[in-house]
Amino acid sequence: MVTHYQAGDVVLGALFPIHSKGIKVEQTFQAKPGQLQCEEINFRAFRWSQAMIFTIEEINRNKTLLPNVTLGYKFYDTCGIAFQSVRSTLTLINGPEDNNVKKCNGAPSVPVIIGDSGSSLSIAVLRVLELFRVPLVSYFASCACLGNHHEFPTFFRTVPSDLNQASALANLVHRFGWTWVGTIAVDDDYGRSGIQMFHDEVTKLGVCIAYRVIIPKLVSKEKVIQIVEIIKKSTAKVIMAFAIEDDIKPLIEEIVLQNITDIQWIASEAWITSALISKKENLISLGGTIGFAIRKAEIPEFKDFLLKLNPLEKPYNLFAIEFWETLFQCSFKTADHISNNSVASHAQYNKTCTGKENLKESASIYSDVTQLRVTYNLHKAIYAVAHALHNLQACENSKGPFFNKTCADIYNVQPWQVVHYLSEVKFTNQFGEEVYFDENGDSVGSYDIINWQRNPDGSTKYMTVGRFDAAAPLEQQIVLDEDKIVWIGGQSEVPKSVCTESCPSGYRKAARVGQPVCCYDCVPCADGTISITTDAVECIPCLLEYWSNKERNSCIPKEIEYLSFTDIVGIVSVTISILGAVLTTAVAAIFLKNKNTPIVRANNSELSFLLLISLVFCFLCAITFVGQPTALTCKLRRTSFSISFVLCLSCVLSKTVVVLMAFKATLPGNNVMKWFGPMQQRFSVLLCTGVQVVICIVWLTVSPPFAFKNTRHYNSRIILECDLGSVTLFCCVLGYIGFLACICFVLAFLARKLPDNFNEAKFITFSMLIFCAVWITFIPAYISSPGKYTVAVEIFAILSSSFGLFLCIFTPKCYIILFKPENNSRKYLMSK
Repeated sequence: MVTHYQAGDVVLGALFPIHSKGIKVEQTFQAKPGQLQCEEINFRAFRWSQAMIFTIEEINRNKTLLPNVTLGYKFYDTCGIAFQSVRSTLTLINGPEDNNVKKCNGAPSVPVIIGDSGSSLSIAVLRVLELFRVPLVSYFASCACLGNHHEFPTFFRTVPSDLNQASALANLVHRFGWTWVGTIAVDDDYGRSGIQMFHDEVTKLGVCIAYRVIIPKLVSKEKVIQIVEIIKKSTAKVIMAFAIEDDIKPLIEEIVLQNITDIQWIASEAWITSALISKKENLISLGGTIGFAIRKAEIPEFKDFLLKLNPLEKPYNLFAIEFWETLFQCSFKTADHISNNSVASHAQYNKTCTGKENLKESASIYSDVTQLRVTYNLHKAIYAVAHALHNLQACENSKGPFFNKTCADIYNVQPWQVVHYLSEVKFTNQFGEEVYFDENGDSVGSYDIINWQRNPDGSTKYMTVGRFDAAAPLEQQIVLDEDKIVWIGGQSEVPKSVCTESCPSGYRKAARVGQPVCCYDCVPCADGTISITTDAVECIPCLLEYWSNKERNSCIPKEIEYLSFTDIVGIVSVTISILGAVLTTAVAAIFLKNKNTPIVRANNSELSFLLLISLVFCFLCAITFVGQPTALTCKLRRTSFSISFVLCLSCVLSKTVVVLMAFKATLPGNNVMKWFGPMQQRFSVLLCTGVQVVICIVWLTVSPPFAFKNTRHYNSRIILECDLGSVTLFCCVLGYIGFLACICFVLAFLARKLPDNFNEAKFITFSMLIFCAVWITFIPAYISSPGKYTVAVEIFAILSSSFGLFLCIFTPKCYIILFKPENNSRKYLMSK
């Protein structure tokens, strides 16, 4: 088991994945298993181990921090394997493997351990450390599951919890309008926990997961190809990946090999600044990658320390020897114990190492100090332990924190005592950052938002485009400069990743059966409803007096429809009404001129003139039905129509009765005409008309007609019409007109064959026949006619019945007066 050790008054243990993976050895169960072999030295992790040495030496030089106390260290290589981490942990807390030691002192040999690099490794280590209450201070284990201080009471970390990262990443995805996202996670606690929290957070924001892929820890080529096929077939163009660099590396290599260049990658903090992944040749597929990175710092003199590495310096650092051989592709020809003690498997090179090769001229991840993020977390973790030990050393016995109010002995410190001081540690480091642990052992969540861009030489540039600070108010946690971001393919426009393109205004989303809510069809809003935003879930109904426009994105006032004076039907109606009134007036003028002639006097000229006046009113009342209905015009329409027609019918009725009674009066001894003289005729007309006037007054008083907006028949327009008010009283009005018309028709029919050259009764019969026919057909036509044509039907009925009366009664008389004046004599009229 490879280790590196430096003695001190207080020795800190540490765990680093200096090798990327272990070599799988088949066990035969016939021989004792040998030590685990590891391969592929990780330059980045080796730099972490050197950072620990640098930091401890820096603390030891500090006269104010831990005065008179020297820190030592002992760290082991875990190879990134849980089994090796647990084994190294047991070795750290048990002390040296010395078979000659017969008795244990009962206390762990190290009071605190710095590590481990991964969440799964840390969980495995903590299961052991909890038994001894040894604190573990991690610099890279970010799984939110480790934040349960009841389960892991001795765990502390300087890396932010994934709980902050998952929420921040979800908000980032939502901010850029990505609603269709693929997720990839490694098959460990870090990957599964992180991607599950991301899934929970992002779905709250309406984002859908296109697929969820888990990368096995020991992934085969076939499995990698299978995952790539899933990515290629999906329509999701954004992928969120929670994995460490070693686990995602095989997938990235296959992505680049198959030249997949249209995916926007979102990286977790574990690989966003990985030089292993962000190699120049990978940028064709990974350019524009964005993600959250641990805050970085520029540690003074650290690069000089790294470049001063001497692999042959005693005591030998076996990790440094293997690093040197791998970097310079050479082998040391040194004492056998150097190589024999190494359990790491590495290549043998033909070239011989001298130990004087120039590190400055060999660029590598090891000497790159531009992205000291995990290294900075390690730096904070060691200083947090140092400050905790310093507080422990500064304790006064009279105010001790323990049961007997005594203080711990810095030279014989117990792990559980370190846990107490770690939970209370709080200091501001040399970079101005306040370092402390909350009640769960977590540090404050703060990240840089990193975007992968291409340098002029083709290498990757980690461009900081924003910040995330969990301690800030919610709306101020993410600060992002979007203008600095370069997306996949070098584009400045945010790439799209949606299952369905956004529905424009005027449409709504209709879910597809059996598919996520982000996959939908865009359905036009129904008539009378609109949507004014994109991706509307429901269309909004317009107000009653409004209707949707053609695009269904705005409510416009409904078209108000009524029979206007500019309408062709209105113009014709008004023209005919005026024509009827003019003709009636002309006949009245003819009658007035010939008032002393027998044909005018024969049929009660006074009633004839009154009938002509009422017909003028009948013609003119039709005009009131044209134009915009108002409260006044609605009342005027019904009352003028009803009174005019009753006056007309009253005159006709009186004339009919006079004709009928006149022939009966010719019988001997019959003196009935004294009851039907001019005075009685005027009274009968006044009485019949008065009844209608009374009905109209009651109607106008109780429930008069009024203008209202009819929206029942048409959705897209408003019919402005007159409501009847009281339907009962309107029926009374029409019923009374019908009653008079029927009496007139019956009496005229009875008198039609009375002897006379000019018997007016038969003309009245024809006029009443026309009148009744028009109004009987009016009822179904009125009910079935929509909109403004309802009024047109009513006007037609008024004009038709008026012309029927006018033409049937007065045309024959005018014909004789104008064209047959010789027949306008008493002799001709009495010839029969």
